[in-house]
Amino acid sequence: MTGETSATERRGEDIVRANMPLVGHLVREMLARVPAHVNRDDLLSAGYAALVAAARGFDAERGVPFPRFAATRIRGALLDELRGLDWASRSVRQRARRTDSAREELMAELGRTPTVQEVAERLGCTVEDIEAAEDDVHRATVFSLQGFATATADDVVTEPGAGPEEMLLRRERLGYLRNAVDVLPERLRAVVQGYFFEERPMADIAADLGVSESRVSQLRAEALVLLRDGLNTHLEPSLAAQNPPKEGCVARRRAAYYDRIASRGTLRSRLAMTSPEGLPVAA
Repeated sequence: MTGETSATERRGEDIVRANMPLVGHLVREMLARVPAHVNRDDLLSAGYAALVAAARGFDAERGVPFPRFAATRIRGALLDELRGLDWASRSVRQRARRTDSAREELMAELGRTPTVQEVAERLGCTVEDIEAAEDDVHRATVFSLQGFATATADDVVTEPGAGPEEMLLRRERLGYLRNAVDVLPERLRAVVQGYFFEERPMADIAADLGVSESRVSQLRAEALVLLRDGLNTHLEPSLAAQNPPKEGCVARRRAAYYDRIASRGTLRSRLAMTSPEGLPVAA
């Protein structure tokens, strides 16, 4: 009995060693779809642990090749690891939504972007409270060519098993996103490209624009709201309907921005921005 157990363990060890490159491949595949700060070693550790567990639970009589059997479990373990990194709590996101709503109301009333102090007064909190909440949310914001919106691990990572229709819709969404960034007002576009695409310090962006860092933070928040509403207008009309634009010059400028997104490209040009696998294509 001991001999059989030992032989089984050796076979399991052989399977693990033979399939260790599979973990590396799946980790590389996932790293291409997540923020740069995700630690590769953490994902590898989770993947290797899942590989060992898969080897222990593998039953060759089921007729499923081990790599396919293990890949499903490894991907699940990697997603679990990413979910653990998604620390932005529901309460943080709720505070962010309240801040966005207050900022939009003030924009409609004042005809300009409100100051952080004005938003704080509307919400009955301090400027420090708003800045701390926005910092929390922006740490959980994914802004890259793979997709940028406040997102959880489940939102960021596209399952490799996504069907052709799902992948096509995702690629169209990414194309709309690129178009939406391209037609942002100049200062907002400079902030988005500098902060999210080029990962420049906020102080550098502020110096380029000749404004304070708090103003850059304000512009960043305004850009995120504008991008979100612009994409919802074209891709999620039901969500856009929940937040109808107010009357006035601000509403007219926003409507004009939404129109520019639509006229910026076609389905063909938007799909051309990504590969069939949904990865960005160099311009």
